[in-house]
Amino acid sequence: MENVEIERKFLVDMENLPFKLDDYPFQIIEQAYLNTNPVVRIRRSNDDYYLTYKGSGMMKRTEYNLPLNKESYDHLLPKTDGRIISKKRYLISYNSYTIELDVFFGDYEGLYLAEVEFENEEDASGFMPPSWLMEDVTMDKKYHNSNMALR
Repeated sequence: MENVEIERKFLVDMENLPFKLDDYPFQIIEQAYLNTNPVVRIRRSNDDYYLTYKGSGMMKRTEYNLPLNKESYDHLLPKTDGRIISKKRYLISYNSYTIELDVFFGDYEGLYLAEVEFENEEDASGFMPPSWLMEDVTMDKKYHNSNMALR
């Protein structure tokens, strides 16, 4: 069975959020890349660890997540290319969707991106973002975390 991720990505207007981020659950994420074409990523999300493969594509692409343990993650981390991407991910309910709002640390401090995942391309195309989501950067490769790790 193929796992397909369909998502859109937006820059965020942090000045005009109609809520307090502290009211929403979050995860602390650290991720690094073993390869960027295809994408092979390792990620720590709180105390969970994953190896992820992502196929090519912008809004729609194949994605597989495999569980890792801490020891495997720690073993692979020094083998990664580029910088480690660190962020705090807030999970915000919006209509029938969950907006994942990423607040970046380190080299990308001050960058705020939001991702919304969809069941199908029709839903993704028809999505009307809230006013605090600004420019749609789904098709802009510079906002793919794998490219950010190498810049």
